[in-house]
Parts: sequence; C-alpha cells; structure tokens
Amino acid sequence: MEQENSTLFVVAVIALFVLATGYGTASAEQSLASSLGVIPYPTRGQSPVQQQQDEGECFAWARQQTGIDPFAVASAPPPPSGPAVGGGERIRGAARGAAGGAIIGSVAGDTSDGLTIGAAVGALAGGRQARQNRQAKAQQAEDAKTGAIQHFNKAFGACLEGRGYVVK
Repeated sequence: MEQENSTLFVVAVIALFVLATGYGTASAEQSLASSLGVIPYPTRGQSPVQQQQDEGECFAWARQQTGIDPFAVASAPPPPSGPAVGGGERIRGAARGAAGGAIIGSVAGDTSDGLTIGAAVGALAGGRQARQNRQAKAQQAEDAKTGAIQHFNKAFGACLEGRGYVVK
C-alpha cells in the first residue's frame, strides 16, 4: 500500500512538473533534472522512462529531506523596493546634517542657512545609504535563494547517484 501511494505521489509530482513547465509541449524536451541545473548520466543503462521515474522519485525525496521546493524558491518575489520602503535613512541623515549645519552656521554667523544646507546634504547622504541598504537586502535574498536551491540539488544529486547516475 505504501509503495502504491509513493508511486502515485511521484506520478503527481511529474504531472505537476509537466503542467507547470510545459515539459511535454516544447520541441526540445527538458528533463526534471536539467530544469534544476543537474545533469545525470545513466551508468547502468537506465532507459529514458526509468530515468524520468528516478528523477521524479528523487525530487520527492530531496524535497522531503530538505523541506525545499526549488520551483517555489526560484519563483519567490524579490524583496520590496522603492521610495516607500526604507528604514528612515533620509530623515536621520537630514537630522544629522541639520545639527552639523547649525553648528557650522553658528560659527560662521548664519545658523539658519547652515541648518538648511546641512539638512539637504544629510538627506542626500541618507538617500544614498537607503539605496545601499536596499541593494544589500536584495543581494542577501538572492544569495539565500541560490543557497536553498544548491542545498536541494545536493540532496537530489545524492539520490540520483544512489540509483546509478553520475551527476554533474
């Protein structure tokens, strides 16, 4: 009974893959493994049908072992960006700039001009910091995606190697 459920699950995973990727409609068909960036070579003379079944079963096993669905990870939206997103860097920069400008302006004899100029310069510096922070967060999110997919591919490859494939 458990073997039957496992086989049905594998068939369902393959069917979902075919529907999601259009696998069967492309002129140059792509295997599940190659869509993940994994290239298996059958060393025991496995047929294409057997390889497809092995790939489906290894996909399910790797997903269970890692808790990662590589297709969901790859299609996850990037972190939000834009002017509405930020940690208040412009405001803090403007406040610091205004304080510094007020001090310099008081020494030069014109506190209000120093305050205004300092606030403007500080806001610009804060904007630069906000952009850098957004870029760093986007890079961290991309690195996390890449790491998760690599972790999944290691498990997927290990399963295929156990079934008699050389994996690159």
